[in-house]
Amino acid sequence: MKIYTKTGDKGKTSLFGGTRVPKYNLRIEAYGTVDELNSYLGLIRDQKIDQNSIETIIKIQNELFALGAMLATSPEKEFLKNGKERLKIYKTDNTSVELLESEIDKMNENLPPMTNFVLPGGHTTVSFCHISRCICRRAERITTQLADESTIDTQILVYLNRLSDYLFVLARKLTIDNKAQEIPWIPEKKQ
Repeated sequence: MKIYTKTGDKGKTSLFGGTRVPKYNLRIEAYGTVDELNSYLGLIRDQKIDQNSIETIIKIQNELFALGAMLATSPEKEFLKNGKERLKIYKTDNTSVELLESEIDKMNENLPPMTNFVLPGGHTTVSFCHISRCICRRAERITTQLADESTIDTQILVYLNRLSDYLFVLARKLTIDNKAQEIPWIPEKKQ
């Protein structure tokens, strides 16, 4: 299979189902940002982290590919002429969200209570988590805008929202695992 198709050289690309759209189309922006997030998750996975986190991140990366395929499917081409779904893969659903919530709860059991916002950083791995969290929030904002303009499965928004929570808690957990300092944000008071 060749990697280049020569069909996107004029600033257009195809959604799943064949609909041609400009490369700046909001749907392209949404799944492109999800792809960017997925790449950063790979960077976190490549760090020295515990096996459970690695396995969870691999599940999340697979989920993000499915979620990206859902976003890449044009609503008017979601079903074939015979009424069957075009996208014949597992789709993001409530079970996907429940996995994230379960992992968040497990990590939170061993974390000190939060009393302030925390400054991102303290360790490279922790910083990668915070970057991923920010990209996830951007993906959520773009997808929310897309949902206002087009039809998308609402589970995508729920998943992205919970994933950003997971990444924040993972950053806190990895701060402890790496014996880094969690620096609270304490705003200076005006005199």
